[in-house]
Amino acid sequence: MVYVLGKLMQQDVVKLWHKDHDLQGCDFLVVPGGFAYGDYLRAGAIARFSPIMESVIAHAQNGGNVMGICNGFQVLTEADLLPGALLQNNNQKYVCKNIYLKPQTTDTLFTRQLNADQAYKIPIAHGEGRYHASPEILKQLNDNNQVLFRYCDQAGNINEVANPNGSLENIAGICNEGRNVFGMMPHPERASDNLLGNTDGRKFFESVIGQVLA
Repeated sequence: MVYVLGKLMQQDVVKLWHKDHDLQGCDFLVVPGGFAYGDYLRAGAIARFSPIMESVIAHAQNGGNVMGICNGFQVLTEADLLPGALLQNNNQKYVCKNIYLKPQTTDTLFTRQLNADQAYKIPIAHGEGRYHASPEILKQLNDNNQVLFRYCDQAGNINEVANPNGSLENIAGICNEGRNVFGMMPHPERASDNLLGNTDGRKFFESVIGQVLA
């Protein structure tokens, strides 16, 4: 994530230590993927109580932008910055492969430059990525246009076969009601470099910074 934002997106990037409270003037916070505290109890359940999260929560509540990728998405749901929860995949296995996403809204900072008719090829790597929420929350997400992405096939069809983990309504990413906190299970940062043969993920970050870089 640091490489993509710093080297490819040409942004000033600061690595914040989880035991600190100082956000060092950062305006767009990213909680990256990976494993935190061994994912004991539930993925993100312990990391949610890291000292830095007090400042992350305050930043979000004050309207600041926060993005969570994979384990970061799990942390943000555990911190109640995003509704719902990420449960164990329905096949009870860790899944690492390329999947396809279809944007469901272009009305957010993170999706404003995406093509709503395109299926984006993005990797996933998780064991607890099955999005779950109550019927009331699902209705709210749909009514308020808070679903960012749904899993689809290469042709853009949203169906059960294209769902890699059993997420309700094929949901792969959401935002909060204020549209300043974003979470998604797939890893766009792993599909942003020409050397990897796939740059679909780069468009997500170009949307955030508001420009397309060569």
